[in-house]
Amino acid sequence: MCVGKVSVSDRIDGPFKSPRGNVTKNMELVTETGKVPYQEDILALSTYYTKVALVVFSQWVKTFQESIYYKIMFHTTQPAHVVTTIAVLMVSLMLIPTERRTSTQSPLWSLIYMGCFSAHFGAQLWMTFVSGLSLYFALPRHTFGNVQKVLFPKYFLVNAILSLITLYVFLRAHNYHLKSTEIATQVAAMTLCFLIELVIRLYLTPSLLSLMTVKNRIETQAGVGLEVGKLVPGNLLRCPHYVKVHKGFRKVHMIIAIGNVITMACTMFHLYYLSQKLCVL
Repeated sequence: MCVGKVSVSDRIDGPFKSPRGNVTKNMELVTETGKVPYQEDILALSTYYTKVALVVFSQWVKTFQESIYYKIMFHTTQPAHVVTTIAVLMVSLMLIPTERRTSTQSPLWSLIYMGCFSAHFGAQLWMTFVSGLSLYFALPRHTFGNVQKVLFPKYFLVNAILSLITLYVFLRAHNYHLKSTEIATQVAAMTLCFLIELVIRLYLTPSLLSLMTVKNRIETQAGVGLEVGKLVPGNLLRCPHYVKVHKGFRKVHMIIAIGNVITMACTMFHLYYLSQKLCVL
């Protein structure tokens, strides 16, 4: 017997009463083949079309990754230098004092400013204290590393963009107040936050992922890397090449961690500034 299957003999095609006692229209609950008809809801349809769109996008990305332009942009350091130079020039232009006061009464600019700042701070808290620690103590070490390979570049890229937008909107409203110590310190902290996140994304993250790939390949061949929440290299400690790669990985990872802590301190410093300016409480 198949649970949930309605046979042809059990088909209800006559009028029947609803719980309120009203006679409803004739409804055929099963088809002529004896199967219950299924109609997809809006959630299933949206999930399907989202999957189709992502598959098309992933195919486009794969094609782009095989092109010469991708190799120039991501396998050489020249594009990183160009992006860094442009970013420094943009920040320098924004820091030029002006006597013209910009109107700050636009709800749209306030929405962009608060949205970018809160999203930036929330991403920092989640990635540092929730996602990273939870996954490290719940997944095998190599699985955790593969997850971080995907999250690390996107995390610092998104944070750098959000920092730049927040800095731009803040300077748009307070550029003529740069001589004030309070405003100057806030601008300095936000600028430092943006530059650190940009440097980590462009220069340190690729090196970290490259070292992680080499390190995981060696560990996989040695049969280690499946431990959860700890590092047990075993006999690999006697391998000079592995020790060198591991030390390089730990060094880059520590620099990135320190940079992330500094950016969080800058964000919290600006959060304290905003808490002193709130008028709704």
